[in-house]
Amino acid sequence: MRAVRGRVADLTPTELSARLNNGGLVLSVPPFTVRVRSPIPIVREGIERLYALHEHAGDEDVFCDFHVSILPSLGWTSLRCELDVDGQRPFTPLARGEAFAFFEWGLNWCVTSHCHHWLTVHAAVLERDGRAVLLPAPPGSGKSTLCAWLMHRGWRLMSDELALIDPASGQLSASPRPVSLKNESIPLMRKRMPDAVIGPLAHDTLKGVVAHLRVNEASLRQAALPALPRWIVFPRFEKGAPLSAVPRPKPQTLVELASNSFNHHVHGPRGFERMADIVDGCDAFDLRYSELDDAAAWFDSLARAA
Repeated sequence: MRAVRGRVADLTPTELSARLNNGGLVLSVPPFTVRVRSPIPIVREGIERLYALHEHAGDEDVFCDFHVSILPSLGWTSLRCELDVDGQRPFTPLARGEAFAFFEWGLNWCVTSHCHHWLTVHAAVLERDGRAVLLPAPPGSGKSTLCAWLMHRGWRLMSDELALIDPASGQLSASPRPVSLKNESIPLMRKRMPDAVIGPLAHDTLKGVVAHLRVNEASLRQAALPALPRWIVFPRFEKGAPLSAVPRPKPQTLVELASNSFNHHVHGPRGFERMADIVDGCDAFDLRYSELDDAAAWFDSLARAA
């Protein structure tokens, strides 16, 4: 992003509101540049708290990958909001209290719908010593909670939601953004990570209560560094269960990884072959856990063994 003027934290609340209400805030969300507009206070609050460490620019001529607006629906008195992406409104309006979460979900949609120069997989990605672990998992598996805790324990967060795979090299690109927490995970992380910055709560969403946790500075600082996939772990939180890590057969892993991909079909045989190569080069496990510390210790043992 050209013409960087500093971090979002350098802007006063008045300056931030003025940009969001007018020409838009040009926000660096590695590896993308996004122009975001919204007059809704909860969007400003979320960006102020969760993107404080991200860079911003002010020039009108800065190229932006996406233009994202969260706008009031049906006039200023409406209690709903709409997502506008480059003039298109692809989703049903949501409650105004979900406006910041709508921005995060909208960015995910932008990447998965338009960024086909990567193979994109629905998975969290964390890295240590140049080696990355992919965590593909359905909602409710505890993936994001585990992701936040591993980041707290020294793993680099590359993404909470999307694995961006170079189809030529197999390397993973980082896109560190706020981690999505849901329901009981929110008070749990407040208790276990008292210094963590958590954004506004969105109540009564399809996923329950949703809030986002700010990515740490170390992960953001290393956003330009790629990593090679080394492990594929399918986590599942199960209350009261002892930790169990069972190796997963590679054919089954490939089928599951492909089912979590948004666009391997776009790349044709090359995309499938790249996913097969990744599976061949990774150790894969089904991980069942109930205690975050036990799970983190197991992940640390993987890194030490490698």
